[in-house]
Amino acid sequence: MTKPRNEDHYDLIVIGSGPAGEAGAVTAALFGKRVAVIEKSPLLGGASANTGTLPSKTLRETALAISGLRARDLYGVDLSIRREATIADLMYHERHVTANARERIRRNLAKDSIDLIRGRARFVDPHTVAVEPTSPAGVGAGTRRLTGDFILIATGSSPIHPDTFPFTDRRVNDSDEILRLERLPKRLAVVGAGVIGSEYACTFAALGVRTTIIDGRDELLSFLDRDLSSALETSMREHLGIEFLWNHTVVRCEPDPDPQGPVRLWFADGSGCEADNVLVAAGRQSNTSELNLSAAGLTPGPKGRIEVDSHFRTAVPHILAAGDVIGFPALAATSMEQARVAVCHAFDAAAFKANIAPLLPTGIYTIPEVSAVGAAEEDLNQQGADFIVGRAAYAGNARGEIIGDRYGFLKLIFDRATMKLLGVHAIGEQASELVHIGLVAILTNSGADLFNTACFNYPTLGDLYKDATYDALARRAGFSSNRQPESREP
Repeated sequence: MTKPRNEDHYDLIVIGSGPAGEAGAVTAALFGKRVAVIEKSPLLGGASANTGTLPSKTLRETALAISGLRARDLYGVDLSIRREATIADLMYHERHVTANARERIRRNLAKDSIDLIRGRARFVDPHTVAVEPTSPAGVGAGTRRLTGDFILIATGSSPIHPDTFPFTDRRVNDSDEILRLERLPKRLAVVGAGVIGSEYACTFAALGVRTTIIDGRDELLSFLDRDLSSALETSMREHLGIEFLWNHTVVRCEPDPDPQGPVRLWFADGSGCEADNVLVAAGRQSNTSELNLSAAGLTPGPKGRIEVDSHFRTAVPHILAAGDVIGFPALAATSMEQARVAVCHAFDAAAFKANIAPLLPTGIYTIPEVSAVGAAEEDLNQQGADFIVGRAAYAGNARGEIIGDRYGFLKLIFDRATMKLLGVHAIGEQASELVHIGLVAILTNSGADLFNTACFNYPTLGDLYKDATYDALARRAGFSSNRQPESREP
């Protein structure tokens, strides 16, 4: 006689429906496993779909379109009339994109017969999760207990709220709240020059907002190759009018008592500034405080992060974790890959996907876009490596000329002896797409020979790889390469 199925027992319980949660759940379902996804928010998709990746990048595209920045060098084009757009106009496309993303996730889970359970999850023991209903339909129904052979924690992260800032005031915002502004401010102060702060600063500046970035450091995105970092800062200053206040630490934030008045920021040196709105981009912390991890035998680390091994198993092997909740690199793309690897190993399906490539690309959606993969020139200098650099400017590329990007460039770093590719650094239109060619080349241990023999479509930005390779080969041979103009400073 067939044993009746326990409706509250699953092969895999996933907590969170963001990129990691969705990918992990769907992967397990492909293996024929019974899967439940628990989501406390009324909106599926986590920060990626609702407050982070998709909304911010969509707003950036809208800003580029209506501001005319994308057409600034197309002669005879005038988009100035679009500058009168309202905040509702700006957010319309963003809301359309995020709504479609949530619907896609819902359909994806339903297609694979994955149970979607609305509620707030907490551990009761290492194999049991209690779910308190959060949806209107479920409130009052009582707490439900689920058991799982494996449990994947994919609860994401939230912005950190330093005590210095009164976030209860509508003029003081974190990176989740900034997208809910009812109107565009005339002046915006961005506290924090990291990736999130830089991306939002560019978007708002492109919309005509007078934008100031404040940071206690003295360099923009110092993890980038210095050529990229320097070119990005110059472009943000001169093209977008962004002001940088380096070596300044905010010690006090005082919103004016008048709700229509400014917010005043005071720095450690006694100076200050004021703005209509303040965006605090002070980093993020993992969403683990409500999970009762101690009941599962787990102890979170700094900023609530969960430690995992190479298979994304926690200290309790049947409990997995992936995505922002485990910390760096905290990207949507890596989150999905981590969850897939975790689930494949959990269900003895490593042949399907055993690991993640050791090399991860960086894509930063500032204006201009910046992307990189592999070694930076400064790192190689510190290692005493013998390398050669090749450059190609968008201005000397037919596609670059067509799209009107006069200042972008591609920088390739090769091992001098073998001419294998070591690093790729790009700034300009579609940089985050362009970098993938170099990523695959490095992963396959390829380099100058590949780019020299490959035939790229014309006109394309991909052809920059061939031009940068010729430049490097010429420099290696001792010739002065003048085939491509150097990237012109803005």
